[in-house]
Amino acid sequence: MHEMGIAMQIIEIAAASIPAEMKDAVVKKVNIKVGKLSAVVPSSLRFCFEIAAKDTRLSGAELDIEEIPVRARCRECRGEWTIHDPVFTCITCGSGSIDVISGRELDIASIEVQ
Repeated sequence: MHEMGIAMQIIEIAAASIPAEMKDAVVKKVNIKVGKLSAVVPSSLRFCFEIAAKDTRLSGAELDIEEIPVRARCRECRGEWTIHDPVFTCITCGSGSIDVISGRELDIASIEVQ
């Protein structure tokens, strides 16, 4: 389960981002963006985050996950669309020459501190 490793990295990054002069600050929420192609299961990541955050500055913090859809752009006709099925061909011209322009993200968008 690679979600545990990801959860631990999120906690490490969030804790390190709190300025030293805010030693009593408590992280209330971590907002992340997870692309559908990132192979991350949101419910598993939340579960792992909750366990890994115990006894840290993030204990009790909420992990808010925004799932980013898979978007593609055709190199031939320049059309863009959201991919819902495992078919990676242009919905306009049928070309298989496409670029995936979103859906691979795994980013911390913001950290809310009290």
